[in-house]
Amino acid sequence: MSPTLKAPGGTARATFVTAYSAVTLAQITNALPGALNGTFAIDFRTSGAGLTWIAGMFMMGIVVFELSWGLLGDKFGRKKLLYIGALTSIVGSVLAASAPTTGVMITAQAIGGIGAGILFPISLSMIAAITPDHRARARAIATWAGFLSLGAVVSPVLAGLTSQLFTVPGATPEAPVAFSGWRVAYLVAAVLAVTVMGIAVRAQDVPADRARRLDMAGQATLALGLIALLYSTVQAVDSGFGAWDVVAGYVAGAALLIAFVAIEARSQHPLLHLALFKNRAYAITGIVAVTGMFAFLAIAFSTSVAVGGLALVETWKVGILFVFIQGPAFLLIPVVGWLIHHVAPRWALTGGFALMAVSGFWLSTFRLGTPEQFGGTPWTAFIPPLLLLGIGFALTVGAITAVAINTVDPQHIGMASATTNLLRDLGFALGPVIGSAIAFSLGASAFAAPLAGILNGAGLPAEAAAGLGQVPPLGFLAGWQGVIAEFSGHALAGGAPQAAVEGMVGALNTARPAIQGVAGTSLGQGFQMVYLVAGVAATVSAVLTLFITGGRTAPTADQVAESTEATAEADAEEAAQAASKTPIAD
Repeated sequence: MSPTLKAPGGTARATFVTAYSAVTLAQITNALPGALNGTFAIDFRTSGAGLTWIAGMFMMGIVVFELSWGLLGDKFGRKKLLYIGALTSIVGSVLAASAPTTGVMITAQAIGGIGAGILFPISLSMIAAITPDHRARARAIATWAGFLSLGAVVSPVLAGLTSQLFTVPGATPEAPVAFSGWRVAYLVAAVLAVTVMGIAVRAQDVPADRARRLDMAGQATLALGLIALLYSTVQAVDSGFGAWDVVAGYVAGAALLIAFVAIEARSQHPLLHLALFKNRAYAITGIVAVTGMFAFLAIAFSTSVAVGGLALVETWKVGILFVFIQGPAFLLIPVVGWLIHHVAPRWALTGGFALMAVSGFWLSTFRLGTPEQFGGTPWTAFIPPLLLLGIGFALTVGAITAVAINTVDPQHIGMASATTNLLRDLGFALGPVIGSAIAFSLGASAFAAPLAGILNGAGLPAEAAAGLGQVPPLGFLAGWQGVIAEFSGHALAGGAPQAAVEGMVGALNTARPAIQGVAGTSLGQGFQMVYLVAGVAATVSAVLTLFITGGRTAPTADQVAESTEATAEADAEEAAQAASKTPIAD
């Protein structure tokens, strides 16, 4: 058995089991929306903005507090933070399982994201703190990463199986589903969270360092700034980038992030050391952490919506596709580890981004938005390009941190790793948000002209056609009955005779196949563009990595262990100083 630090109460075995099950739980809840976005669009009859909020809110819950949870764990105890994270995950999962509307589901994702944002670094710091031997710590961290990847593989399978086994068909065409089986997946996650809390009772908890200080001003401006930018980008999906609230959100977000930079430049205990970005190689790594991970999640999000929501492929099939996206990161752990330590890790980064670029460009050639039985792309055709995406992600997700710590001085390893993780997760959050803005705005533009032609051909008055022209294409696909009800209500309130309204509704129902067909192909064009943009972003990332030069030799296992621990602790200089005195965190 590897040497461990003695702590009052608890056992090392329970600590390891707690940490590994906690990170698996966090990643399951993190990855569930990816396989279910198309289903959410149908079940919640949501708009493009609503779907974007569901997809992006979880990641924002992780990102906005990422640099503070480790420090809070030091101040108040890691076990206490783990209990809070697991309890928060229970609340988020149960709320998601019972969510009747888009708004409730968005709230559930925000709560679940905060819970996962606690569990990721706290579970890692718990095992780092009880493994004083660097080699044992490196092995424990590698195992932790394996369980994280395992959660990413389990999640889409869980989503597919529960949807297939527990969905109860409805009795009418207006209510085709009486109970959506995917809700059981969130209940399973809640049960796993309860199990984690039970196991954690016997886990060890190294005494905390209550002297560490939290940069409240920096945390507040960073969180509010990112949320403001997210809000504006999501609102632009339906309202357009010229809407006053969108513009105001961008202005407020930019001002808050500028304030964050100013605060960090003067703080004695900053969340983020800005001096790191004076290093050109590290600055490039930070850029590709955002652009490369944006490319990855933009492709994953587009696949979920285009295949599950537009092509109406069953959820279990979408789950299989996501196994090809997430599976390589789990299966290739030994290969990637060998490459990082025996070959310059930046070459793994370059190769991984190149594969992701090929995937994006390849997928952009597919015909999207049409079910397979009507001539759309078969779901199995997505497997080869998504496998390339998964292999590319496997090569890059760990190599980004390795390259980052390989380009800075040893005393800055911890903060470099923590900051790179923040930028990488920011890229994850931007994937669905920017992808949605592109897909739904382009889809609406492509939809306008053919919709007007169909409505005019159906004999609708110009005023009625103009009103329906404001409905986004996803509204016609996911909420036809709601569109008809709203249209009828407005027409009657405007003084139209009941018989005339019934005639227009009959004409619309007759034209429904044509309208929904054009809506699907229009959104398909939008998602083709997202794939293309993601391919370009991955290409730019691959090219930029070629300019990462002047780094030190590949990091040793001890340095990797130190840096990963410091990532969870979220304070580089203190972690580096602590490591120079003792092999465990303060």
